[in-house]
Amino acid sequence: MNTPHSTPAPLSDVSCYRALAARDSRFDGVFFVGIKTTGIYCRPICTAKTARASSCTFYASAAAAEAAGFRPCLRCRPELAPYALQQNLAYAVWQRIAAGALNHRDEQDSGDLEQLAQEVGLSSRQLRRVLVQHFGVTPIELAQTQRLLFAKKLLQETALPMAVLADAAGFGSVRRFNALFSERYGMAPTAVRRQLKASAAQEADNVTVRLAYRPPFAWETMLRYLQRRLIGGVEAVQLEQEQSAYMRSVRIDGVSGWLRVTHLPPQQQLEVHVAPSLTPSLMPLLSRLRMQFDLDANPALIAQHLQQDPLLAQLLDAHAGIRIPGAFDAFELAVRAVLGQQVSVAGATTVAGRLAQRFGTPCATPFAAVSHHFPAAEQLAEVSALELATIGLPKTRAQTILNLARFAAQGHLQMKPGVTLQEAVAQLKTVAGIGDWTAQYIALRALRFPDAFPAGDLGLQKAVVPGTRLSERQLAAHAAPWAPWRGYAALLLWHSLG
Repeated sequence: MNTPHSTPAPLSDVSCYRALAARDSRFDGVFFVGIKTTGIYCRPICTAKTARASSCTFYASAAAAEAAGFRPCLRCRPELAPYALQQNLAYAVWQRIAAGALNHRDEQDSGDLEQLAQEVGLSSRQLRRVLVQHFGVTPIELAQTQRLLFAKKLLQETALPMAVLADAAGFGSVRRFNALFSERYGMAPTAVRRQLKASAAQEADNVTVRLAYRPPFAWETMLRYLQRRLIGGVEAVQLEQEQSAYMRSVRIDGVSGWLRVTHLPPQQQLEVHVAPSLTPSLMPLLSRLRMQFDLDANPALIAQHLQQDPLLAQLLDAHAGIRIPGAFDAFELAVRAVLGQQVSVAGATTVAGRLAQRFGTPCATPFAAVSHHFPAAEQLAEVSALELATIGLPKTRAQTILNLARFAAQGHLQMKPGVTLQEAVAQLKTVAGIGDWTAQYIALRALRFPDAFPAGDLGLQKAVVPGTRLSERQLAAHAAPWAPWRGYAALLLWHSLG
């Protein structure tokens, strides 16, 4: 079944088949299996009867499986698989495509591809070569697979009209969507829609979709972390048994609205309720949420490495499935990090709420605690330091916020794919008022570097050896063996402080 466009899975066939037979969730999204006898490809956790090894072909991506002629399983739904997160250029480009960078384009359109290549710092030819070498498919083929899988997801999870659904999935027209879906999957979109159960019917005032993860997931631990650091008026956390949720206002790609995220432990998924106004930007919105809730982490792999340290092993037992709380908006998180310089967590949270109320934009949501959009970088860049200081900021910190706003307004918070942690930290530190602690914290939560580690943090310096405070240099040396997952170690240590 191999074709010029197929690419082998990152593991040997023997290892892949062993994981498939065990339905090992650690490998969900790491590879996909094409079943030659049925022409269907599945996730390694599919509950269907395991096929014989001779009938299985393994692929590193869904796009490679589809390029080899397989269609997605309706039972395990490959579009739900967590990503095989890696810190390399190919995956960074793939994440942009998965977020809709090449939407509303087909094989004859190259404008967005040239723009994407320019953003990445490559020529379109080099970009094509990088993706073909890593995934076995071209950028356009990769984008088509993402659109089709996203459309299939919406068909099975929502009751959106076909025209709205096709647009949300990035197709230029319903006709193009119907033709490509039927050609690739051998059935009309309506055939998938007819399988939508009555229980999946959408509420009239929102669109509901689901995002999968590799278990376990320390959901309550993440919400408690976010609750202490939320921006009042912009986001809110509800911590109630069986009803815990995260809510926030949203502005993305020129549309605005709100969202609410809850946890479905039996399904190993998060359920996302989204304002209908955000439907045109569902693809990039869900991509941001995957990063905010660190859904592509492989907790078993991370724990296997960190538990070699006795202290971290104890903390892992208490917080199984630890995730790094990310950021829905990088600028918003960066501002919150600056506000946290040399003050308590509670104090920074108070001032962040004042900033949102004073300079943000009012919005209507179903949640009493969510009433504003956070000010955009361009908005804050026009405010004076004196005016910013009126919310209770030292003038020097107000000036740092302005410097950061101008930095972000010029696009510098959007790091190029493939940039290293050291390069990202160095770029952030060019902003006057941002030192290593702040840069590392932004890199960890907003820029998604799992090895970022703010060794200058007072709490971390006190948490490693009870009763003793390590110096920044001592802590950095102590944390060196935790690489490349030092960010997760930092979260565990912060949680140990209560």
